[in-house]
Amino acid sequence: MPKRSLTALRMRGALWLLLLAPLFFITYGQVNAFTATRQDVAHFAFAWERQIPFLPWTIVPYWSIDLLYGMSFFICTSRQELFRHGLRLVAASLVACAGFLLFPLQFSWHRPEVEGVFGWLFAQLEQFDLPYNQAPSLHIILTWLLWLRFRSHLSGVWRGVATGWFVLIAISVLTTWQHHFIDVVSGFIVGLFLSYLIPIQGRWRWQRHAYPAHRVLRRYACGALLCLLCAVVIPYGEILLWPATALLLMTLAYLGAGESIWQKDPQGRQSLSARILLFPVSFFSRLTHCYFCRNLASSDEVFHGLSIGVYPSRPVTQDAVLDLTAERRAPVRWADRAELVSYPLLDLQVPALERLHEGVRQLDSLKQRHRTVLIHCALGMSRSALVTAGWLLLRGHAENATQAVEMISQKRDCIYLTPRHLDVLKQYQEVVRG
Repeated sequence: MPKRSLTALRMRGALWLLLLAPLFFITYGQVNAFTATRQDVAHFAFAWERQIPFLPWTIVPYWSIDLLYGMSFFICTSRQELFRHGLRLVAASLVACAGFLLFPLQFSWHRPEVEGVFGWLFAQLEQFDLPYNQAPSLHIILTWLLWLRFRSHLSGVWRGVATGWFVLIAISVLTTWQHHFIDVVSGFIVGLFLSYLIPIQGRWRWQRHAYPAHRVLRRYACGALLCLLCAVVIPYGEILLWPATALLLMTLAYLGAGESIWQKDPQGRQSLSARILLFPVSFFSRLTHCYFCRNLASSDEVFHGLSIGVYPSRPVTQDAVLDLTAERRAPVRWADRAELVSYPLLDLQVPALERLHEGVRQLDSLKQRHRTVLIHCALGMSRSALVTAGWLLLRGHAENATQAVEMISQKRDCIYLTPRHLDVLKQYQEVVRG
């Protein structure tokens, strides 16, 4: 980054800090003071929390989040990253304060007297922090959001050190007797959703599908509703809210959010927030992938140097890889010697003409630079076959859509293209033929 641009970015970071520091202390302090006057403040703690030791020295990592909060504005390397990081922190303060007002809670027992340096740090904390503002823990929300930023800019040993320190900060909210366990859990959930809803890279896109997959949409919606009902009815069934959330996000994907719910970038990386929230779906997807792959060839060469295959489970031999999966991270470890490009397409959804056109363009670009290319989706049956058929039309290797599909099916007989796939392929044929 040029020095002038870096200086401008640092100035923006300073402005964000000047805005957010007062916002944090004013909103947090005012809500704390207001809650102290309320008569409906409750307590919520598990019996086993009495066994959590009070460790005075952990006030040091607890306080360190203030320093890391300020530093986080100066490690961002782009205006977009800085803006969205700042937006996350604004949302964190507002959402947490809303939670404090809606669900007023108080810490359940008194902290022992502490002397020395640690005692002084506790005394400074008590000057503005009353034993309210419990759930969701704003400290945990900020710990998660700040760790994501430092994690993305560190590697190797330093990333491990930073992660260890942030874990210590998270533990310190319990060992300083500032919060109960429910505050930690609710704080993590809020932080996770904030980081997911305000992604650092990419953006949310909502558009009606040209070929809506109503059957798939209904299945995901029914699954989400079933998990939600079970979570309410079954004792201790709250864990089912996780798959319910994942299935609801998949429902939104087929309603119009599309591939953006997976938050996968052109390098094939998915955001950690998306991986966690959608883990129940991706886990089941991997199980079905293993089941169906038993009788499928890992890849088949369908044209000179161009192969269609399943998601790689072993090192690839091709010079380049075009990854069309949205639901999985790109197979980086299997394609370490190949150029890898990711162009996510939603599974079981016929892409719009514009999406097909861009997918073909990506494939054509790779094929011009490399002798051998592997194009894959999950099973190498639909998404990769459709884009390959489009490429055959683009390069004039097939006269029409039907011939393109026949050429591929002769080499890989397991491909599955519906009449809707053929319809969009014929539209693409008209475009390339002029």
